[in-house]
Amino acid sequence: MAFHLIDKIAVEDEGDGPPVVCLHGLGGSSNTWTPLLSALVGHRVVRIDLPGSGRSCGIGGPLSIARLAEAALTVCARLAIPRAHLLGHSMGTIVCQHLAADHPKRVASLALFGPLVAPPDAARTAIRARAAKARGEGTAGMQEIAQALMMGAVSAETRERLPSAAAYVRESLMRQEPDAYARSCEALADAPAAAVERIEAPVLLMTGDEDTVAPPQSVRAMAARLSASRGVRVVVLNRCGHWTPLERAADCARELREFLAANRG
Repeated sequence: MAFHLIDKIAVEDEGDGPPVVCLHGLGGSSNTWTPLLSALVGHRVVRIDLPGSGRSCGIGGPLSIARLAEAALTVCARLAIPRAHLLGHSMGTIVCQHLAADHPKRVASLALFGPLVAPPDAARTAIRARAAKARGEGTAGMQEIAQALMMGAVSAETRERLPSAAAYVRESLMRQEPDAYARSCEALADAPAAAVERIEAPVLLMTGDEDTVAPPQSVRAMAARLSASRGVRVVVLNRCGHWTPLERAADCARELREFLAANRG
């Protein structure tokens, strides 16, 4: 595995084959994708800590979906990747949609976990409040945020039967730098919807039946808007919350492996 710092963006780069670029969600990092690496054998896998998250938390200034998309384009340009399959989780799925709509020739396919076109108004208000808490209360505030999100965004079954996944979610959130996390929250709260009707690439949408961020009915509505693409598959996982790659790693890996095999070109 190679590690790069590209304009202060932390990037892990490993494997050979068609490139897959992975974009995590709010409070995540490149480790969000570790459970799915078995499905990516035979690919070049590029995992990015987006600006404001993980090891890229030192990047200053306001954050936005456009800035996160530009960061992904910069990484691809520096690593000589003209076209890639994109994997996204949560906020990362919004970034992926903008990349696919605005740069269709650069996107071979989209595999989106816990996908949303944009947060609804009530969620935007709650996310802004979370940003204020992180910025105002620092580490103590992040601990409360992590605990609340672990309880609310991870299914009861996952917490009971796979406590290591629940612990990862909590740890990932607790390890975020408070001001950088607040700026990431603000990017999500202000996220514009991409012109998803313009997306040409095949799309895999995976969510959990207990996902309150990307509920099945919203994901199915998103799929209907993506009807112009070359194929859309929706998968709803039982007894699963918002952190699908961690809560149902085997199911996600199987679906991802089959999707990439079918769209290798």
